[in-house]
Amino acid sequence: MAFSSSSIVAGLTAAALATVGYLAHQASTHLPAGMGRAQAGVTPAPGTSQAPLARRDPAALPDGSGQGARVVYSLRRDRVWLVGANGKVARTFEVDPSAVDPAPGRYAVTSRSNSVTGSDGVPVEHVVRFTSVDGVVVGFSSAVDETKAAPDPRVRTGGIRESRADGDAMWTFATIGRTVVVVR
Repeated sequence: MAFSSSSIVAGLTAAALATVGYLAHQASTHLPAGMGRAQAGVTPAPGTSQAPLARRDPAALPDGSGQGARVVYSLRRDRVWLVGANGKVARTFEVDPSAVDPAPGRYAVTSRSNSVTGSDGVPVEHVVRFTSVDGVVVGFSSAVDETKAAPDPRVRTGGIRESRADGDAMWTFATIGRTVVVVR
């Protein structure tokens, strides 16, 4: 009886999968208490999530973003959180990032303008500035006409764009001196 190379590979693969399955089962039955499975009658500590990290709410406030009243801006998520003095999120929303990113860190609102023309030539309102990077001023703003055009990569702008409704909320919340925390 002759075996083809594909029959041999299929047999070896099946044997390997069976072995891995057996070993995984053995390992799961010999885990120390609390590792990898829920314990009957045990309640998680207050403030700990029962959901796996992979299922975390993408709008959840980033860990390590500070305390007290603050604006939190996530560079990776392109999202902003307005956090009250009680530590509760008052509002969160997505933004269109600027061409120039500020470094992660803690800043304060330094200036505000009700209505100006952005460095990209777009009329904007409710401008809340908090830093500059190599001479480019960085802050939040709303396009008056709700323009959502992608920024020109050749133009170094610092305008982080919000919808007009979100811009109104930012304008009310982020007064001069308000903390702005930038996270990855």
